[in-house]
Amino acid sequence: MLIYKIFRADEWATLQREGETAGAPVDLADGFVHFSTASQAAETAAKHFAGAQGLVLLACDGSAMGEDLKWEVSRGGAAFPHLYRTLRLDDVLWCKPLPLVNGAHQFPDQMV
Repeated sequence: MLIYKIFRADEWATLQREGETAGAPVDLADGFVHFSTASQAAETAAKHFAGAQGLVLLACDGSAMGEDLKWEVSRGGAAFPHLYRTLRLDDVLWCKPLPLVNGAHQFPDQMV
């Protein structure tokens, strides 16, 4: 199952440079790396990244993360994937720009 992480350009650059990251400031504060499913990603972008430019969308294989990935109830009672270890560059299957168009982030047509 694909899960998605939204990063700012500098956070993505850090992951590329260092090969792993504990995540964005919110991830560091909460002690895990926040992910979203395909159906949750747009709401995550709107809620936590409103108006932000220079974002990227990372796709990862959640099933390959084993027991380090936990599904926990969060926003609106929905279960979200949370990674309880560093995110490694080799976890990332692909990365695509997440442009801001007319105030909304434009997600890839097919998030596969």
